[in-house]
Amino acid sequence: MNLAKFSFPAVKGIQANMEYYVTMVPLGCIPKLFTFSDENMPPEVRSQRTLNKSRIPEMCNYILQNPTSYVFSALTASIDGELCFDPASPDNSTVGTLSIDMSAKLLINDGQHRKAAIAAALKKNPNLKYEHISMVLYHDIGLKRSQQMFSDLNRFAIRPTQSLNILYDTRGKTSILVKEVIDAIPGFNTLVDKEHTSVPNRSVALFTLSAFYRGTTALLKNLELSLEEQRNFAIKYWTTVYENMPEWQRVNIGEVKSSVVRKESLSPLSITIKALGEIGNSFYTKYPQSWDTKLKKLKNVDWSKKNKSWADGIIVNGSVQLSRATQQEMINKIEKKLTE
Repeated sequence: MNLAKFSFPAVKGIQANMEYYVTMVPLGCIPKLFTFSDENMPPEVRSQRTLNKSRIPEMCNYILQNPTSYVFSALTASIDGELCFDPASPDNSTVGTLSIDMSAKLLINDGQHRKAAIAAALKKNPNLKYEHISMVLYHDIGLKRSQQMFSDLNRFAIRPTQSLNILYDTRGKTSILVKEVIDAIPGFNTLVDKEHTSVPNRSVALFTLSAFYRGTTALLKNLELSLEEQRNFAIKYWTTVYENMPEWQRVNIGEVKSSVVRKESLSPLSITIKALGEIGNSFYTKYPQSWDTKLKKLKNVDWSKKNKSWADGIIVNGSVQLSRATQQEMINKIEKKLTE
């Protein structure tokens, strides 16, 4: 880097008949490169959405807490100003040095929250300045293309489902525990859809991984147990639930289609899984020696949506109402059936 320019090793390519560049930038340069902001402009003038500052602390902590395993994808930015690409040799015109005038405006098209998180992390750990992030750079005088670029870059972006995030999370203790619980219970694996937001019609599963995750999180909330004790309790609890859910077992042995149970019964709904977790948490404290005995009454519960006992506060006009009040009502109704 010299006094007038930022210079980085880069690779030049062609996209949409225009040159663009890919480079590796030291994290310490990120705050210095991106000093231009259009946040205070009207939305029709800005190049993209405003920064959601509430996301930054979590992303910053992700970097700081995972110094040997954090992963950030490339930033994409537009350059409004002078730049120069010098090939490394006449025989290789696509590899060289990209020099950007220090007076040029650089605007993030994709990655503004990553950029802000990096800047925040640098304040807490200055040694991060020696690490790098890849950057894709487009020359855009007047930033005339930046809005369309933001739109295009996000046009086909689809967030992975919560179930997939849990499935692929090898760092989070709860995610790991939940998957271990599922694997430890005979016959349970086939009941859990590990990919989708809701169980597809033709799936043999009854409920999603994300629903079971929420149920298990509720089950273990604030219990003073070691991680191993949590795992053992969760395995024992959900095994007992499964052993006292005839519908679930009938699906596993092929006596009834899972689609029929999902359509006609409340037992596989996420609201029920969460309620069972909440009840298990309560029973562990109230009935430490007999909670498993009380769960045997699950066998006698009529989970049919046609059962009028669910109508008050849970099912309205044939549909399950999803709200905090409904969730609490489900907890109350199931707990009453198990303690009568």
